[in-house]
Amino acid sequence: MPIDPYVLLLLGTVCLAALVPARGTGADVASGASTAAIAFLFFLYGARLSTREAVDGLRHWRLHVTVLVCTFVIFPVLGLAARGLVPVLLTHPLYQGFLFLTLVPSTIQSSIAFTSIARGNVPAAICAGSFSSLVGIVLTPLLAAALLGNSGGGFSADSIVKIVLQLLVPFVAGQLLRPWIGGFVARHKKILGLVDRGSILLVVYTAFSEGMVRGIWHQVSAVRLAGLLAVEAVLLAVMLLLTWYGAKALGFGRGDRVAIQFAGSKKSLASGLPMASVLFGAHASLAVLPLMLFHQMQLMVCAVIAKRRAHDPEAQEEVVPPPAPAAEPRPAVGTGTPGR
Repeated sequence: MPIDPYVLLLLGTVCLAALVPARGTGADVASGASTAAIAFLFFLYGARLSTREAVDGLRHWRLHVTVLVCTFVIFPVLGLAARGLVPVLLTHPLYQGFLFLTLVPSTIQSSIAFTSIARGNVPAAICAGSFSSLVGIVLTPLLAAALLGNSGGGFSADSIVKIVLQLLVPFVAGQLLRPWIGGFVARHKKILGLVDRGSILLVVYTAFSEGMVRGIWHQVSAVRLAGLLAVEAVLLAVMLLLTWYGAKALGFGRGDRVAIQFAGSKKSLASGLPMASVLFGAHASLAVLPLMLFHQMQLMVCAVIAKRRAHDPEAQEEVVPPPAPAAEPRPAVGTGTPGR
């Protein structure tokens, strides 16, 4: 069960913010840079998403609707049900972050990777993750405003406007400019990947610095963190079982069930962190903590499941081995050429 190196970088960024938090003018500069980084991040998302792939994916609408229902209906319902765990296992601020976790869209890259390892429907996973991210830009802030209200960090019409300006507008701009910059983005995929990961690290540093300056971290204890991990483990287990057996009950084939399980049971750190920084403000550090922990947990568990899914009897049957080359005829032992 590998630990994602990027998660280690995130934890290192949290430690840096704890030791050297941005203050005063430095905090203002970091906040402005974080805002610009978020806008650029979603601009790249828009430039990368192939409109043709999205249109082609609409043909498999039942699968995508199933993933969206898991992501934006079942997950939030489970998040609301966890309200009964306050204050026994979770503090109210941690619960707010946990509930926000359930509202975040699904992942794209890891859903594709695990679906490929498990020999599932990779094109479906690509479209499902892309649709979830696109819908989440609009739906996640609306759900957060409805379910979290003012307790999450001052949700208002102004926060929705900020989401539109910082996330949706750059995304649409990236889509509109894709015909001219799409090739450049594809050719420099690795470099731009470092840019958007660096942007997320900047967002994390800014959020946790503000949390340190305001003394928010004194509200979290080791016992509360253990309780949060236990609740998240149960949440992940429920969604993994529900997406697999629920998809089977709906009549999906094995390849589609694999895509539904991996796209419908995971949450995107890349989308959730920028949204939390806009929606929660000074409380963003506690809001993203449950998401960061859940992100690593889902990677570790899904890596094991994907490898086991690859050895399913159904997966083996779907792989047709190439025909063996015909053996060249050999003369029988003890026989010579006729006429000799």
